Amino acid sequence: MSSLGLYIAAVLIWGSTWIAITFQLGKVPPEVSVAYRFALASLILLVWCAVRRLCLTFSWRDHLWMGLQGSLLFGLNYVCVYLAESQITSGLVAVIFSLMVFLNIIGTRLFFATPLSPIALIGATLGVGGVALVFMPELSHASETGNPRLGLAFALIATLSASLGNMAAARNYGRGLPVVQLNTFGMFYGALFVALYALATGQPFLFDWSASYLLSLLYLALFGSVLAFGAYLTLMSRIGADRAGYTTVAIPIVALFISTAFEGLRWQIYTVLGIVLCVMGNVLVLRRRNVKPAAQEVRMR
Repeated sequence: MSSLGLYIAAVLIWGSTWIAITFQLGKVPPEVSVAYRFALASLILLVWCAVRRLCLTFSWRDHLWMGLQGSLLFGLNYVCVYLAESQITSGLVAVIFSLMVFLNIIGTRLFFATPLSPIALIGATLGVGGVALVFMPELSHASETGNPRLGLAFALIATLSASLGNMAAARNYGRGLPVVQLNTFGMFYGALFVALYALATGQPFLFDWSASYLLSLLYLALFGSVLAFGAYLTLMSRIGADRAGYTTVAIPIVALFISTAFEGLRWQIYTVLGIVLCVMGNVLVLRRRNVKPAAQEVRMR
């Protein structure tokens, strides 16, 4: 797929997972649901590797880095997202998660010495500001549901963990680790990390056999994990973590349209203004074609 195709696929799929995650909350503890999700995703990828006869032999050092990426990107990140959505609305979590744009730009600067572009910073600012406008009505009522402070803390930890996982992924791609195998082991280690945490904290490994839970689990594992992460991490290896991370600004906009279609969400002036700002920021960031991706810079070193 082209870079644009990968970008669109990641945005559309992840934009729909915010609703799917809500069907995972309830009978099964969030940590256990995350472990189920990425264990299933890893199994799907393992079968794919076996069918395609892809090499699964890597050094112990590569496994350590894949374990780090998996624990941050597929483990801690998603546990905190699920916990955050149990305390505050999904729109607010999406707004906070869009801060990863800034964290990715700063991270690539710190870890890979990628130059900071004023245009990229302006674009990211417009995008995040646009998302804030879109969800402003929801932000104003955040205190009416759950524990806002706890939800905010979980969302911020999830955002930081995801950004650090992006940096680990950029390093792994820079070392030439292939996308499919890297995701296979990364999701396995992420599921293992979360499962061990659930055991250590005494979380019961229950299962919900309802159609809504099963279908949402399958969708999150196959589409939200295998396909979306494959598209996103391939995109990141091509254009860099800072620009690929801008998907986190566009994703809430997709979630907004889905909510309008299926949940009867009413549009307001803030909605229109927010979308305009997001589009403007999107154009500014994606026009940065002269900056080398972080993964390429690692290879050069």
